[in-house]
Amino acid sequence: MRNAAAFAVVLVAFFTSVNAIAKVSRAGRYLYTDDGTRFYIKGVAYQQQGTVVQSADNSFGEPSSFTDPLSLGDACARDLPFLQQLTVNTLRVYSVDSSLNHDSCMNAFSNAGIYTIIDLALPLNGSIDRNSPSWSTNLLDQYIKTIDAFSKYDNVLAFNVGNEAVVQNSTAAAPFVKAAARDIKAYLASKSSTTLVGYSAINGAGNFRDPLANYLTCDPSNGNSGATAIDLYGLNDYEWCGASSFQAAYAGTTGDFAGFNVPAYFSEFGCVDPGPRLWTEPTAIFSTDMSPVWSGGIAFSYFPASSAAGEFGMVTISADNKTVTTSDDFNRLVNNYSNVTSPPNTPSQSAAGASTYPSCPTANDTFVASTNIPPTPNEAACNCLLSTLSCRFTPATANYSVVVGTLLDQACGLLGGKGGTCADIGSNGQTGVYGRLSGCDPTIKLSYVMSLFYEANNRDEQACSFAGNGTVNPLAPTSPTAADAAASSCVSSPSATFVPSAVASGGGSSPSSTGGQGTNNGGTSGGTSGVPTIIPSDTLVAITSVAAISLLSAFWAVM
Repeated sequence: MRNAAAFAVVLVAFFTSVNAIAKVSRAGRYLYTDDGTRFYIKGVAYQQQGTVVQSADNSFGEPSSFTDPLSLGDACARDLPFLQQLTVNTLRVYSVDSSLNHDSCMNAFSNAGIYTIIDLALPLNGSIDRNSPSWSTNLLDQYIKTIDAFSKYDNVLAFNVGNEAVVQNSTAAAPFVKAAARDIKAYLASKSSTTLVGYSAINGAGNFRDPLANYLTCDPSNGNSGATAIDLYGLNDYEWCGASSFQAAYAGTTGDFAGFNVPAYFSEFGCVDPGPRLWTEPTAIFSTDMSPVWSGGIAFSYFPASSAAGEFGMVTISADNKTVTTSDDFNRLVNNYSNVTSPPNTPSQSAAGASTYPSCPTANDTFVASTNIPPTPNEAACNCLLSTLSCRFTPATANYSVVVGTLLDQACGLLGGKGGTCADIGSNGQTGVYGRLSGCDPTIKLSYVMSLFYEANNRDEQACSFAGNGTVNPLAPTSPTAADAAASSCVSSPSATFVPSAVASGGGSSPSSTGGQGTNNGGTSGGTSGVPTIIPSDTLVAITSVAAISLLSAFWAVM
């Protein structure tokens, strides 16, 4: 056991004699520091596992909560000596809170020459849901807030727009990831930022993994433009188990990516079955066998993490959060990472070539993603629309994220019974068809559908109740025709793409305000006019591509 306090003198000396961290940039499919040296990610996942509620609809073991590790200055100071023993140059962090202060951790890591790869997603409602995907104002605002919170630091290597959002049976989610990459790249460019935009993919069958990688780095316009392409591709790869070898574990995957066009790395590695973990992977990852294709990797995980595959983690933290106890797992990685001292410095930066963006892969039975990707979410248009709606969602509970999805299902089912449709709020990544309000916050989508139902019932006040979650808007246009005209005026360019703007102070949508996957709750109907105040379960229909519990990456689940 080693006490972090024992390193206080070392830390003081360290912080008084540091140089600015080198800038890392991309040239072709490789990464380089300012002096032209090839840069390899030699990292570790750095995030304590949140609360995981095991259930049939959470097969990935994804969390419902998180602790922002970069906001805990004392903890970062405690961990830094151990991260230095690992000789890592990069930390991957899966969830951060943009409202907190990160100066202490980020500055300490920068002074130690440690970069960060920061995922922009958050648990539950703060990421692109692989089962019911959308790219909407609440997510864009959340991502932008995080970027703005970290833009002042010089050691952010990349922002990830997603992690394992696309799996083998959900490739229709890929267009939403690509749209997120497009808008985040445009926003960073508007701030003159060269921070890379990345995505971390689950490993799996080549018939969806390889097309996905090519799709996320292609140009739908066939003009060799990188506007919609990610800059950095991560693969969560657990193929090397036990005392394996390059040929047995990595040769096939490396061959599959031989012609890839952007920098690629293993965004997670460290198989636990069979144990113990020997951590011999670095001898291959940083060798001439793999350096032409890969730019390093992230060992998973510094903190303990549980999954269906087993127990991960290299250290344990005392109950008072002051003491770090290392394990044999930690010591073996120290030994193997320490042996990575001079990875191949080829090709030279001048020989790396220009970035290229090929045509997109053709959709087929195993990869169905359309090359027509969602438009940029337009918060001004959505808020304008909200002001015109005759029935607004005014939740009866403060924790309203848990009812939005249910109410959307109910409202769309009832509207369908009146001959209406929820097409305006839907999205389809397979056909490339996106409703004119598909980019709005789920609460605004709900208000829109509630208003349609209210109008279909001749503005009967009970039709706006939805068990006390709706309120009539007295300032709305006085007729359905006028309301439709006002809505069309607000959302005049529903397919537009543009450079997003910074979120106004105090504005935007928090992750907790997005919709949840609806569960059909039974009830009774009532009211003097026959309009239900509590929706009976037999009227409920599910709608796809609207508010659903968004799934954060299963960074503790090995697939």
